[in-house]
Amino acid sequence: MAYNDSRRAAIRLYKKLKYGWIWATSTFLGNFILALFIASLFNNLGYEDDANFVFFLAVLAIGLWVTEAIPPFAVGIFIIAGLLLGFGTDFILQDHKTPVEMYLGTWTSNVIWLLLGGFFLAEGMSIASLDRSLFKFTLDKFGPDPNKLLLGLMLTTAVGSMVMSNTATTAMMISSILPLARLMGKDSEYTKALLVGIPAAATLGGMGTIIGSTPNAIAVGALQEKGIYITFVDWMVFGLPTALISIFLFWKFLTKKLGLGQIRLDLSEFGFKPTNINVFERNAVLFTLFVTVSMWLSEPFHGIPIAATSAIPIVLLTLFQVIKAEDVRRLPWDTLMLVAGGLALGIAMVDVGLTDIIMEKISKLPIPMVGVAIVFAIIAVLISNIMSNTAAASILVPLGLSLPGIWGIAVPLIVALSCSSALLLPVSTPSNAISFSTGMVEQKSFRPGGLLMIVLGPVLAFITVLLYSLLFH
Repeated sequence: MAYNDSRRAAIRLYKKLKYGWIWATSTFLGNFILALFIASLFNNLGYEDDANFVFFLAVLAIGLWVTEAIPPFAVGIFIIAGLLLGFGTDFILQDHKTPVEMYLGTWTSNVIWLLLGGFFLAEGMSIASLDRSLFKFTLDKFGPDPNKLLLGLMLTTAVGSMVMSNTATTAMMISSILPLARLMGKDSEYTKALLVGIPAAATLGGMGTIIGSTPNAIAVGALQEKGIYITFVDWMVFGLPTALISIFLFWKFLTKKLGLGQIRLDLSEFGFKPTNINVFERNAVLFTLFVTVSMWLSEPFHGIPIAATSAIPIVLLTLFQVIKAEDVRRLPWDTLMLVAGGLALGIAMVDVGLTDIIMEKISKLPIPMVGVAIVFAIIAVLISNIMSNTAAASILVPLGLSLPGIWGIAVPLIVALSCSSALLLPVSTPSNAISFSTGMVEQKSFRPGGLLMIVLGPVLAFITVLLYSLLFH
């Protein structure tokens, strides 16, 4: 029987290697043709050639990400190559003014450095077995029941993401549950729940405080320029309920969708007391973690950007010889390629005025202000799924400020919270990218929860922010 199973597995692998390219090639060509067709319709609207080109590239990239015709990181490289071909040569666009360096610069952007610092922290915690200690802490508090344990891990992640980088929080929590995920196996529904639920909790938890997510700070800063001041506590009045309700509903959705009530966890094989612990390495990682998190939390006082302080774990963990050359080679560099491509696409959409075109069409819609606010929220979550939510907030928040009356206060806040509801793709948020980089969760696993939050996120943001605006302004 074992021989037959092995033979069948070998045959399936052979067919995949032999004929998989046919499926991938036909899917890629299908996406290319569909993108050309949709772009031709857009071209008839009479916009500039550079906007038409970026629109085509965006449609093609979304199709490739959704259908997985090529790996997600390859789509990221393809986007940058397409932008360089379009704006760096005369083969496609004749009169282009965009400097291509801005697209290549995404490889060294703040998000990339923040991700890399998170990767080093996660790797250091894994080497020093601190990840298992963190998991054991959550297990002691919430018990071995699968549903309660998942909720506990999501809440722990959310609280961490409210006061520190969502990326770093996800990196630590994913590292802590990876031993359990490997024990359960890649095909386990509980593994999927952990690797989808934890990054979602980190992203949604960022709604809770001003420093929890960059779009929050953008909205507060923009309102302050208008003479409207929102304090840390003010934000938590509407941000914290939105975050907690979103996380609870997302958790309920996962438990029902994946049928976690039928799962039984056997943690008897899960070693909480690893042997041969190197005390120096453990203390070195704890020291590095303390210094890094302290610098992140105290950014308002010293003014050093979070991305810059992300160099601390890279330097200290290699200086203390906790992370060596062979450990660095194991880091998920393909995830950085994926994120760099997504950032480049977002920059291009802004630079050629594609996002302005969208907002111009929205402003001309014959709908009341309530409808405009809803449209803002929906656009915010949709474009945040395919580009940086920071960039999305930077575009939409100033536009929202121009709305009359109370809507000029409410819409920027709604936009900020909606930008943190983007969970559809691995590229939608660095937290998703970190989870995807483990190789234990497929891209399609993010879709059900991502679609849920496209609807639920803007609705909750609209309700909580409108109540806050009516009561306090």
